[in-house]
Amino acid sequence: DFPGIATDDPHAVVVGLASEHFHYEMMNRAFQLILDGAPLIAIHKARYFKKKDGLALGPGPFVTGLEYATDTKAIVVGKPEKTFFLEALRGAGCAPEEAIMIGDDCRDDVGGAQNAGMRGILVRTGKYRPADEDKINPSPYLTCENFPEAVEHILECLL
Repeated sequence: DFPGIATDDPHAVVVGLASEHFHYEMMNRAFQLILDGAPLIAIHKARYFKKKDGLALGPGPFVTGLEYATDTKAIVVGKPEKTFFLEALRGAGCAPEEAIMIGDDCRDDVGGAQNAGMRGILVRTGKYRPADEDKINPSPYLTCENFPEAVEHILECLL
């Protein structure tokens, strides 16, 4: 994933969504690097994601395993971190109370956005699972069947 960057002497462990690399030898190499002082950086900590054939483990379980084994905490640079949402809004010149996140992941999309001061709309598509809306506090601002329904709500009720 980093063409032109030497990886023979790494200075950090970066975990993203690269399922073909989540095997014992690679995870053990990451474990050793972290024990030797390399920081653990996670692109995000999603529990799972949607593939054509169903749900699959995301990077979160692997990051959490490395955190547990090394007694360290990952630096998370993506969802659901508040900084991720605030930086995206800053780039758009938008205040959190003026923004709405529409997503199919209750914790990472909606919960993360709401933690940053945005409204969050959960859609029952993609990786949504029944009762996901009950897994965060506060609950999503709104739960819709799909993205068009969420957009329609925004157009009719919030603009």
